[in-house]
Amino acid sequence: MWQRRAKRSREVNADLNITAFMNLMVVLVPFLLITAVFSQVSILNLNLPGTGAPPTKADEPEKALEVIVRENRLEIAERSSGGFITIENTEQGYDFNKLNESLQTIKANPDFKDETAITLLLEENIEYDVLIQTMDAVRLVKTEQESDNNKTIVFGELFPDISIGSAPANVSSQSGGGTSQ
Repeated sequence: MWQRRAKRSREVNADLNITAFMNLMVVLVPFLLITAVFSQVSILNLNLPGTGAPPTKADEPEKALEVIVRENRLEIAERSSGGFITIENTEQGYDFNKLNESLQTIKANPDFKDETAITLLLEENIEYDVLIQTMDAVRLVKTEQESDNNKTIVFGELFPDISIGSAPANVSSQSGGGTSQ
């Protein structure tokens, strides 16, 4: 019986030492809060081709711009008239500045003044970075405004409604049509 009393008296209330865990939380929580601000995600709505019924044919075909991204050039095409502009690659790669300038010229045309939609058609092995740079060149126009010795950069919209698809077979090199800029 004496042994049972000895066991009861040996039980000790042990406190948990959570100091190290609390120190970790004090450092980790502010770090996570600070880094969460820098990792912002922007969303761009794209119109992807659907599997629905084909659109009905109107009397006059709609004006629709297409930018075709080929391996060695960019092509700006107008679907209803069939005309297009070819922008050859430079030594550095695709000439997105010339693409943007050409689209600004097209946007100045009264036929495309109110147009906001454009279709990007890409060949199979085009890199993702090229797609993003093409989308940036198609969506925005960057202008500098000076006032009181201060330069400010203002962004305007060109064709913000972007649809993406696969490029058609390369027929321009066979027919020799189109203009080069």
